[in-house]
Amino acid sequence: MRNLTLKLSWCAVKKPTFYPFKHRTMRILALVPGGISEQILFFPTLEDLKIQYPNAIIDVLVEPRAKVAYRVCPQVNEVLLFDYEDRSGLADYLNLLGIIRDREYDIALSLEKSWSIRLLLWLNGIPLTVGYGNKPTWFISKAIPQKTEQYVAEMYHDLMEGLDIQSTCPPLKIALPKDDISWGETEQKRLLLEESGYILIYGGASESYPVPQWSNIINRIQEKQPSLSIVLLQGGGDEAWVNSLLSSCSNLKVTKPGDIGKLAAIIAGANLMICTDSTPFQLGVAVGTYTVALFGKTNPKKRLPANDDRFIAIQSPTYNLGDIQASKVLEKIWRT
Repeated sequence: MRNLTLKLSWCAVKKPTFYPFKHRTMRILALVPGGISEQILFFPTLEDLKIQYPNAIIDVLVEPRAKVAYRVCPQVNEVLLFDYEDRSGLADYLNLLGIIRDREYDIALSLEKSWSIRLLLWLNGIPLTVGYGNKPTWFISKAIPQKTEQYVAEMYHDLMEGLDIQSTCPPLKIALPKDDISWGETEQKRLLLEESGYILIYGGASESYPVPQWSNIINRIQEKQPSLSIVLLQGGGDEAWVNSLLSSCSNLKVTKPGDIGKLAAIIAGANLMICTDSTPFQLGVAVGTYTVALFGKTNPKKRLPANDDRFIAIQSPTYNLGDIQASKVLEKIWRT
């Protein structure tokens, strides 16, 4: 059985020149809109903040759907909730204003570019606010150009320049609770995977890959590697996809992790994962599992680290996910 213990890697960084609040513990707020994948891609910035300011208290302000991501992020003290996409009323903004003011933040790093959120930060009197832009404004004291064509984790990490920190973006990684590691080991035993090893397949997310193509890939793998187990990863709303594959392919197994930590644990134990651009894909990068990911419209260069042959991206030539041929996926799996 594969060892689920995750290894940490460290990077040399320049000491920060900004630390004006030595008389008390510094408080930092990061505003991170988006879903779970966006939060995971922000983890390297949170890690670097903790490296630079080891005694700081770091909170995040995220959408309710993304809160679960912080089960596997040890750098964050408190997860505050705000629906960036909702049409929030005056009462919602006033409530958020009070929540932020009560915590007396010294620094705010904001991925959110709306004027209303920036105004809210300014009203709170946070001494240093960093956000994307070409020049400082009334509401943002340090503006950093947004380089949208690079790997998203590195784009987020660029905000550290607003703190006068010139450091390398740490690699994506997570910290699994012991209970989730134990669950992963128990699940491997339940599915009888310890001896054979396994390939994990996930076909969810916003874009779906056709079931006949998945069936073709699975059947070809089973022909070439009959002793290797194939496990379908089932999340919320994936029941129809799973049932379709169970009816068309033999000897498949199914796992249903209950939370993001258990999801990461079962991914960490896999020999290989084949998936669409999704939260499991980002977790695969974080735990270092060999992964083949299928992309439609999204540019893969923005979603995965460069120069790492553990992670292979296949983008549709037509930008329609369904137009990726099964033969192309199999070619990447076998590296032929």
